[in-house]
Amino acid sequence: MSLGEFDLIRKYFTRPTPQAVLGIGDDCALLQPAAGMQWAVSSDMLVEGRHFLSTVRPERLGHKALAVNLSDLAACGAKPLAFTLALALPRVDEGFLAGLAQGLFDLADAHGIGLVGGDTTAGPLNLCITVFGEVPPGQALRRDGARPGDALWVSHPPGGGLGDARLALEAFRGHVSLGAAEFEAVRTAMEQPQPRVALGLALRGLATAAIDVSDGLAGDLGHVLQRSGVGAQIHLADLPISAVLAQQPQRRQWQWCLAGGDDYELLFTAPAAADAAVHAAGAAAGVGVRRIGQITAEPGLRLVDGGGQPVALALRGFDHFAAAADGADA
Repeated sequence: MSLGEFDLIRKYFTRPTPQAVLGIGDDCALLQPAAGMQWAVSSDMLVEGRHFLSTVRPERLGHKALAVNLSDLAACGAKPLAFTLALALPRVDEGFLAGLAQGLFDLADAHGIGLVGGDTTAGPLNLCITVFGEVPPGQALRRDGARPGDALWVSHPPGGGLGDARLALEAFRGHVSLGAAEFEAVRTAMEQPQPRVALGLALRGLATAAIDVSDGLAGDLGHVLQRSGVGAQIHLADLPISAVLAQQPQRRQWQWCLAGGDDYELLFTAPAAADAAVHAAGAAAGVGVRRIGQITAEPGLRLVDGGGQPVALALRGFDHFAAAADGADA
């Protein structure tokens, strides 16, 4: 006998939620903010065929659905507290639900947060999560604080880099050929991104602006430049490139690192004299950080090679309303 909506919720998604005054089972969850703190709230939706492939394992899908939302809290320097889940399913598949819930709650437990509510319905596979976090007044990392002379930084996996998720997508599409171990490494980057929450917290009071890299480094940087009223120069030789991506032609490395999307690393600015403090923040968070350029007073984004010569690249980040083949998301 197929599970009904409320049986499904009770079996797979109801757990004790000490983070909430009242959790799943009522019309609303009740959360109590800590004294003197501000809420940080963000929502992200994952749609099959647009944001993930049908071949993804449910454990990884559950992980990614929460990870991309936690990445937004990380970019704000907020501490995660709780989340809600709205889930549309084409059918009730208990094996899929068990894996999805496992991946979701494994990551939730790693960050000490609970699922406090949401909704389920029948429909095309779609997951929408809203995360709640807290940050002291005046300490939130924002997009509008970059200033001329600031250094431009990006986080990266220890020993890894940006662009691996795009490389995995192109391998899925049959556009590149990879060995089994290489493919699994970049597939993991695509399907199980790690939100940089600890780094976001460590950057409070240090970073002048921040954003998470979801639609491509260059495109997301553009949001910071626009909000801050500044420009930037990126040194292509300083981009973090993994050993797997480094086997591709150089211009492809640059393209996928700058515009591949689905990286979920933190792109941030900090005073030029703060290099030691930024490296210490990265080390404390267990995350690699790389200085890749600087903020300029002149508007626009300029790319230069190792010799300081301008490089022209046609960069296009992911657009949710463009054809799926144009962006990094499936």
